[in-house]
Amino acid sequence: MEDLDTLLDRCRRGDPSAWEALVRRFEARIYGFALHYLKDREEARDVSQEIFVKMYQHLGGVRDARTYLPWMLRLARNCCIDRLRSRNARIDRPLAAEGRVAERACREASPEETLLSDARRSLFYRALATLNAANRQIVLLKDIRELTLSDISTRLGLPLGTVKSRSNRARLELARAVRTLDAAPGGAP
Repeated sequence: MEDLDTLLDRCRRGDPSAWEALVRRFEARIYGFALHYLKDREEARDVSQEIFVKMYQHLGGVRDARTYLPWMLRLARNCCIDRLRSRNARIDRPLAAEGRVAERACREASPEETLLSDARRSLFYRALATLNAANRQIVLLKDIRELTLSDISTRLGLPLGTVKSRSNRARLELARAVRTLDAAPGGAP
């Protein structure tokens, strides 16, 4: 196993295989950390991806391996806290008037619609988990966070054409995974 200083140096020089090795080295730790904070597997997966994107963006600011782990864990903690705040803000937001409560009740989905929606969402996230890290990252940024291809290109430091082709490949891989899981026993209804 390559020492962390060498791996970080290769990552800063733009070596994609070094970045992949760094992600593999820490992905279980980051996911476990996020799961501990969020208590939700899907959110922990999403936040883990966000953490790695931020790590990649700010990798140049890390001096050496001695400071990397504390920095990485602080970044992970901050991302988890941000997600918890966002979740709480959505839950705690009061409704303005009683009329809006009635209006909202009329628009709420039936139990059957909710069940079907939950099953589809679960199938999507199970399929997403089967994608390789690069494709999963593109799908999360484009389809979950709804960033433009140009924004994704800037965030990842990749040419726009590369992001477009990866996005297309990621969607094809996701579609195949959804079909495979859906056809399997216990797939979506």
